[in-house]
Amino acid sequence: MKDAILYLEDGRFFRGQSLTTQGNTNGELVFNTSMTGYQEVLTDPSYAGQIVVMTYPMIGNYGVNRDDAQSARIHVKGFVVKEFCRYPSNYRATQSLVEYLDENRILAIEGVDTRALTRHLRESGAMRAILSTEDFDPEILKRKLDAVPTMEGADWVKTVTIERAEVWPATDSYAGSPRFRVAALDFGIKYDILRILNTLGCEVYLLPARTSWKEIEALDPDGIFLSNGPGDPSVLDYALDTIRQAMGKKPIFGICLGHQLLGLAMGGKTYKLKFGHHGANHPVKDLLDDRIGITAQNHGFCVDLDSLPLDEIELIDVNLNDRTMEGIRHRHLPIYSIQHHPEAAPGPHDARYHFEHFIRMMEQHRARKAAT
Repeated sequence: MKDAILYLEDGRFFRGQSLTTQGNTNGELVFNTSMTGYQEVLTDPSYAGQIVVMTYPMIGNYGVNRDDAQSARIHVKGFVVKEFCRYPSNYRATQSLVEYLDENRILAIEGVDTRALTRHLRESGAMRAILSTEDFDPEILKRKLDAVPTMEGADWVKTVTIERAEVWPATDSYAGSPRFRVAALDFGIKYDILRILNTLGCEVYLLPARTSWKEIEALDPDGIFLSNGPGDPSVLDYALDTIRQAMGKKPIFGICLGHQLLGLAMGGKTYKLKFGHHGANHPVKDLLDDRIGITAQNHGFCVDLDSLPLDEIELIDVNLNDRTMEGIRHRHLPIYSIQHHPEAAPGPHDARYHFEHFIRMMEQHRARKAAT
C-alpha cells in the first residue's frame, strides 16, 4: 500500500492508503449508504464521472462474482472506504474486491474516516474531488481540481451508451414467441433491468442513446423504455427530441435518468440535489396504492414538480426523507416514470411491481390498437 490523499474542492482533505493502482483520478464525490451491493455500485453506469464513498465501515466481505455485475465494466472514477476485507467468505465469490479493483485499475483508498467525510458532504453538498497517490501539495491539487468540469452541464451518457443496437431475447415466451417487443434507449442501462424485462416476456431491442424516433418507429415496438444513466439530463437534447416525438404514439416507461428526461420532455425543469440520493434504504410512498416501500436510489438531479403542467401530469410517488418527487404519470397518455430503482440488486425489491405497470400499459395499448 501507498499513502494517498482525497482532496475536496472546498479545501478539506482526507488521508489514507491506496491499493495497487497508483496515480490521480477526479470526479464528483458522493456517498452511498448501502451495506451490501458494492459490486453493483461499481458497475452501475449511472456513477460515471463520480468518486464513491461507502458509508458502511467494512467493504468486500463477500467478494465479487460475474453474475452481480450491472454492466460490462466498472464505471466509478474512484472508490473510498474505511476498510477493505481481503479475505471474503462466499461460495459465489470468484475473487476478492481488492483483486477486482486492481485488475480493473481503479484507484481506491482505505483508512479514511468515512463517517466524518459523509457528514461533511451532507452539510456542504456533493462536490468535485481529486484522489491522488502522487501529489500531496494542496495548492497543486487545487489547481488540478479547478480544471475539472462540474456534473451540471455534463453529458456523461455519451461515455456509457452502446455503439450498436443489441437484442436481449425474452426468457418467458408464449408458444416460442415473446409477449412484447420493447425498444430500450440505453443512457447507461443496468443489466438487471434487461433481465427483468426478459423474464416478463419482453424481447428488448437495446438502442444507442442517439437513436431517432424514425429508427424506433421502424421496429414497431409495443413499448419504449428509457433507462437510468449518469450526468445532467437537461443537456441531452438528442434524447429529448426523440422522446417528444414518441409521446402519445407508444407506451413509455422511464427509470431514474429516463424519468428526468420524461419530466423535461413534458415541459418541466430539473435541478441539482444538494448531495443526491445514493443508497438502498430510501422510503417512498406510492400515492396510487397508498403504500410505502423501501427503495434503492442513485441520482443527483430531480424533476421540479411545480414546473410540470399538473393538469396533464399526476404525481404518483414521493420520497419520504425530503419530499422530493419520485414518480409521475400522464393523465391521458400511456406515460409513466419513477426516480428510484425497482430492479435493484441485491435489493430491496419492494418497488419491482412497477415493471408490471409497464406490461399492463403495453397490453392496454395493444388492445386499443386492435379495436380500431
